[in-house]
Amino acid sequence: MARTDGMTQWLGWGRRGTAGAAIPVSLGFENVTQRFGELTALDDVSLSVAPGETVALLGHSGCGKTTLLRLAAGVERPSAGRVLLEGRDVSAPGRFVEPEDRGVGLVFQDYALFPHLSVLENVRFGLRGLGEAQAVTAAERAIARVGLAHLAGAYPHMLSGGEQQRVALARAVAPRPGVLLMDEPFSNLDRRLRDTVRDETMSLLQEIGATSIIVTHDPEDAMRVADRIVLMRQGRIVQAGTAEELYRRPASLFAARFFCDLEEIEGVVRNGAVETPIGRFEAAGLAEGEQAVVCARPQAFRVVPKGFCLAGRVVGRRFLGEVDQLHVAVNGLDAPLAVRFARPGRVEEGAEVGLDIDGDEVLVFAAVEP
Repeated sequence: MARTDGMTQWLGWGRRGTAGAAIPVSLGFENVTQRFGELTALDDVSLSVAPGETVALLGHSGCGKTTLLRLAAGVERPSAGRVLLEGRDVSAPGRFVEPEDRGVGLVFQDYALFPHLSVLENVRFGLRGLGEAQAVTAAERAIARVGLAHLAGAYPHMLSGGEQQRVALARAVAPRPGVLLMDEPFSNLDRRLRDTVRDETMSLLQEIGATSIIVTHDPEDAMRVADRIVLMRQGRIVQAGTAEELYRRPASLFAARFFCDLEEIEGVVRNGAVETPIGRFEAAGLAEGEQAVVCARPQAFRVVPKGFCLAGRVVGRRFLGEVDQLHVAVNGLDAPLAVRFARPGRVEEGAEVGLDIDGDEVLVFAAVEP
């Protein structure tokens, strides 16, 4: 990083605080269903997004998150239900508001830049309501904010993937939309570039203040960028809340698996708890005799000297940089546990160890979910 006029500036991006502010608006979906032939992509979805809020739609491919985004943009029309902007229905037959009239910015997953237009012309394209001089000035300002002023005359095929993403972002924010929609904006970037682009993108969203929805399949992206996460599955919302709420209090086994690797041990509820080879854990809300799954996060296990806590034997070790991943065999389990071991110290394969288990990092769910 370098310092410029007292502002923190990331290498390759423009000075923060220069993007200009939008007027955020509320966005809502009421009982929205979307069908494509016999396929139901969205099934009675309701969601409200407050002005200026950033929401991440999270889920596996095909869960309906991009379809919801396209309905908000006006690219598609719902089979049933309503899409609302500031409480106004913009999706009803006869009153449908076209995408260009919604005040919505959209960044597609593939960026959708016009190959025959320069960077400046691509960004200028969405500013048709302004005079020529004003439009050019606004486009240049947006391009400078994403750090590409030196490439204003270049064409998309001359740019890297990260640069194309920044052009698409500049084009979306140049009109200062009340709502900004982004479909998998970081998925095409390599890991190191992705972190920088993600952080700088979120700084830009905070500057303009637009109501934002970001579609992603990556829980880390969702946790780092969103005020609220909406987890989707098979066309429905399964849980919504802050990153901490979804991580610490997942409503289902599906939600728990989405946010963390888990060691899963099956068992049966007896007297309000599940007895397993690694301990006995309360099963609140589950019926007597019900099949259950005990889920332990990696951080639930702490390696201690032999003779303390649960007995185990190290049957594999993998160096992962800041930690080692140990595979620890425990009597009664068919497969070894994957345990993270933070140095100092070293544990070799074949070593006898103890495992201390943090019950706060263990979750219990019904084995069969509705």
